[in-house]
Formats: sequence, structure tokens, C-alpha cells
Amino acid sequence: MTDEQLMRLKVYGNNVQRYRRLLKGNLTEQEREFVERRLTEEQLAIQRLRTNGLVNGTSEIV
Repeated sequence: MTDEQLMRLKVYGNNVQRYRRLLKGNLTEQEREFVERRLTEEQLAIQRLRTNGLVNGTSEIV
């Protein structure tokens, strides 16, 4: 993986942690739906980035 890809993984991972913390709090149904949607999007971005890193010839997994 490139340095940029590793940086993106870190950012996505931080976002996932933040969204999980938010879900433990008191949210309206609308807020909860938004946070859950964003959490899913960030998790999918991590999966895509890892898959692309493996396809591009490296076996390094973060």
C-alpha cells in the first residue's frame, strides 16, 4: 500500500471509532440513522481500500 492509502485507512478507522462512540450516546432516531449510514460507508471504504491494496500487488494488511 502507498503512504496515501495507509493515511486514508487511518482516517477511515478514526471515523469508525468516532461513529461507534456516537452510537453509544443519546441520539434521535434521525441522528442514529445518519450515524449508522456513515459508519457503514466508512467500513465499506476500508474494505475497498484494503482490496485495492491487495490487488495492486502488495499483501500488507493494516
